[in-house]
Amino acid sequence: MKFILTGLSAIASTILLVFLIGGCISIPDSPSPRFYALEAGPEQPDAGKLPGISGVLIGVGPVKVPGYQDRPQIVTQGQDKLVKFSQFERWGEALGVGIARLVREGLIVKLAGAKVVAFPWDLSVPVKYQVSVEIVRLNSDLDGDVFLVAQWMVVDARNTKTLLIKRSEFRHPVIQKNYPGVVEALSMVCTSLSGEIAQALVVLENSSPVIPRYN
Repeated sequence: MKFILTGLSAIASTILLVFLIGGCISIPDSPSPRFYALEAGPEQPDAGKLPGISGVLIGVGPVKVPGYQDRPQIVTQGQDKLVKFSQFERWGEALGVGIARLVREGLIVKLAGAKVVAFPWDLSVPVKYQVSVEIVRLNSDLDGDVFLVAQWMVVDARNTKTLLIKRSEFRHPVIQKNYPGVVEALSMVCTSLSGEIAQALVVLENSSPVIPRYN
């Protein structure tokens, strides 16, 4: 009897293999990861340009993000305070790199005639102001908003003198209650951060003498 059952099991396995090879039985594919990038909003020519800093060379970076956000997966946190890592919704680049890129783009748009480079830059590049950013807190709620707390500083790159240290908070609603909506809201928050940094740089450039500021 045991021999008969073993033989039937072997026959069934063979039949199943034939069906699989022939495509008669299909195994559903697992979902493919989707990759996102932060994007600045549409630029309006000459809208909101800040004068008085033409020809100044500005370096942006490094930008640090919290450890729980420093990963390929998009991280969300709802009302239950649980940190959730999406399995298939991912960043197309390191989050810190993406935020730094958006800050640079924002400064280029806001500061008429300024030159902006990314960290790290060659020592031969005559950077005047270095802007470094630490993202202290970043909460993204699919059903709520994106809340970002950033501490950033401006350093005179010529003598490594700290000119300004500031802590900023930004909040933007997630209009679409999904991951593209989170990416859009975070992009808007980063644009707001770059706008605040741009205004501070104009004040510093037009202050004489430059006095360190802490607020």
